[in-house]
Amino acid sequence: MDLEVTRQLTVPAAELQWKFSRSSGAGGQHVNTSDSRVQLTWSIAESTALSDEQRQVLLTTIGASITTTVSARRSQLQNRQAALEALGKRLRAALAPPGPQRRPTRPTRGSKLRRLTAKNQRSSTKQNRQRPGLD
Repeated sequence: MDLEVTRQLTVPAAELQWKFSRSSGAGGQHVNTSDSRVQLTWSIAESTALSDEQRQVLLTTIGASITTTVSARRSQLQNRQAALEALGKRLRAALAPPGPQRRPTRPTRGSKLRRLTAKNQRSSTKQNRQRPGLD
């Protein structure tokens, strides 16, 4: 089953490596006999589905390969689907363009005045707490 990450990127099923093992945790006797834990690995460096630009972005953000492990469900089929969704989500997040950066601004005159007024108020509050002098 191919993994459609975006409209421009579909990972062929032949490039995905699946490993199955016994899942830990509750499940009774069934857990001791079935390999329901799923480990999905995809080699970014060796993939033919990526353009050069996509490959460069993924290599810098993720690395040469990406692995997702799922053992949340008792069924291997459900864990397979969850692993595909998790891998797709991670790849979409890595390929998404960065959001707008904050443009540094200077504080306004009003915000400076409010800050200084608050400082003076706090200072006078603390001075009023002091013990009176011997005078």
